[in-house]
Amino acid sequence: MPIIKNGKIVNDTWHHLADDEPASAAPCTVSVARWLREKETLVAHGGALGLRIGGGDRMEEFVGDLDQFPLVVVEFPSMVDGRGFSVARLLRERHGYQGELRARGTFILDQVFYLWRVGFDALEFAPGVALEAALPRLQEFSVRYQAAADEPRPIYRQYAR
Repeated sequence: MPIIKNGKIVNDTWHHLADDEPASAAPCTVSVARWLREKETLVAHGGALGLRIGGGDRMEEFVGDLDQFPLVVVEFPSMVDGRGFSVARLLRERHGYQGELRARGTFILDQVFYLWRVGFDALEFAPGVALEAALPRLQEFSVRYQAAADEPRPIYRQYAR
């Protein structure tokens, strides 16, 4: 399935495992609940492992393990559930997560620019969304007044002498 990653449309190589689905050597993601339940088994499975976070997951339960994951997926169950924006910003700014941070689920094109600003570098849309329509939204605004994950200096600091 194609996704947007680092500003380009690419084919996704990750599989999102259901909690009862066996892990394979292929790159796969697991839910926080499964990670907490099967941590030792999952580490030993031999393939690349990513973590899927929902808005209701408690960050303190997994934040110490972030270095285990080259990919963290934040799930958006609906476009009105904005918890994923806060999760992304906390992961990047407070907890220093440097791996791929992916938004997955139901969000709209109007949110794409803001997803990028809070630290997402990959977007996995719900089926049926034209990714070509989303690409220009990454650069929708040429001036950013506030500091964010994509530019830590507010505009007045960018031009200060």
